[in-house]
Amino acid sequence: MNIVVLVKQVPDTSAERTLSRADHLLDREDADLVLDEINERAAEEALTLKETADAHITVVSMGPDSALDAIRKVLAMGADRAIHICDDRLRGADLLTTATVLAAAVRTVQDVDLVLAGNATTDGQAGAVPAVIAELLGLPQLTQVRQLTVEAGQVSAERETENGEATLKAPLPALVSVTEKINEPRYPSFKGIMAAKKKPVDTVDLDDLFPGADGAGFLVTRTRVVEAVLRPPRSAGIRITDDGSAGRQLVEHLIAQNLV
Repeated sequence: MNIVVLVKQVPDTSAERTLSRADHLLDREDADLVLDEINERAAEEALTLKETADAHITVVSMGPDSALDAIRKVLAMGADRAIHICDDRLRGADLLTTATVLAAAVRTVQDVDLVLAGNATTDGQAGAVPAVIAELLGLPQLTQVRQLTVEAGQVSAERETENGEATLKAPLPALVSVTEKINEPRYPSFKGIMAAKKKPVDTVDLDDLFPGADGAGFLVTRTRVVEAVLRPPRSAGIRITDDGSAGRQLVEHLIAQNLV
C-alpha cells in the first residue's frame, strides 16, 4: 500500500502572530514555526496502518526552506520519504493554487492507494484543500473522519456530524481528511530522529511539477488583502449592582442596544 500524507508547517498557535506590513500576509519570518498538530494526527494514522499492512509512506509538503523541519519530524515518526515543494513564487498561495500544486506532487507518486490529510490547518482554517485535491485527482473523499479502517481494497470511516454519526465507505484509491479525535500522535524516538536524516527528500518547484508551463505567470492568488487593522481593545463593560432594580436596568440596556 502506498500512502501519501499531506503536512504543513504553521506558526505556533500559542505564540503571538502578526501580519507583514507589505502585503498583510501572515508574518512567518519571526514566528515560532511547528508542524501543524492535525497533520501529526494524519501522519499517525498512516503509521498505524503501516504497522498492520505492508505500507510505504510519502510525506508531501509545500513551503519555504524552513518547512523541511516539519517534514523531518514526520520522517522521524516513521514515514519513508518526502517531497518538498519549495518555490518563492508560491508565497501567499491561495486555497485553489495550494490544492493544485499539492495534487500535482501527489501525481508524481506511483500507485497511490490512500491520501491522508488534516481537516483544516490552524493558519488558514479554510478546511477545503483536501476536498479540492480529491476533486483534482478524481478520488472519492471521506472528510471529517474520526475513525478509519482499511481492508479488502476499501476504506471505511466513521464521521461525526452536527446531527449524529455516519459511516462512509469508498474503494481505494481514496482521500481521507481526519479530525483531532482520530488518534494521539506518537513522539519521534531518538533512533527515528537519527534515521530521518538519511531518508530521501525530493525538493521540487513549479517547473518540475508543471514542465513546459510558464511558472513566472503562475496565478498564485485570486485575492489581495488591501488593508488590515488591529482588533480594537475591549472596552470596559457596565457593572450593575443589584439593589432591587438590577433586572429593570438590564432590560433597559438590552432595549437600548436593540437586542430585545
